[in-house]
Amino acid sequence: MKNNTMRKSLQITAASVLMAAASQSYAGSFSQDKLPDAVKVPEGNVVVMYTSAQGNITWVCKADAKKSKQAKWSFAGPRAILSDNKGNHLVSYFGPPATWESLDGSSITGKQLAVSPSAKGSIPMQLVKANASARSGALEGVTYVQRINLKGGAAPEKGCSIDKIGHTVVVNYSGDYLFWKAK
Repeated sequence: MKNNTMRKSLQITAASVLMAAASQSYAGSFSQDKLPDAVKVPEGNVVVMYTSAQGNITWVCKADAKKSKQAKWSFAGPRAILSDNKGNHLVSYFGPPATWESLDGSSITGKQLAVSPSAKGSIPMQLVKANASARSGALEGVTYVQRINLKGGAAPEKGCSIDKIGHTVVVNYSGDYLFWKAK
């Protein structure tokens, strides 16, 4: 029991050191000049962590509530690993609800404020207002999460019809997630 407690303590310490190093390497070094206004983070915030995501989006074929006898792909949830520029896993992303959980145990959810189109076949760029983390750690104090530089993840253009209701499809995507805190 004592060894397990010590091991867990060392794991948390190692995760915290890794998160601190990742946060320091990106703090304040990101320009939003080339982003659409809709997904820009308000003045008074600074980037504290820049991560690259590898993951997938699950889509489920459902009846279209607005068009009888038709079906459409409906968002079911994300799952991704967010890593630093050296490939170290820093944050897990999953949902619903959209949740970002760091290796140190801190986690946030949030409310989507805006989206802006990405390349064809890609999920949109996104701006999320973060809810406070209940635990201390790297995500404590995060005010916004910004999703940019996306490739893939969009719902398929075909394959969902009334006879396919309930079928799911998992679509891979990549992108960048920036975590912001107030100055």
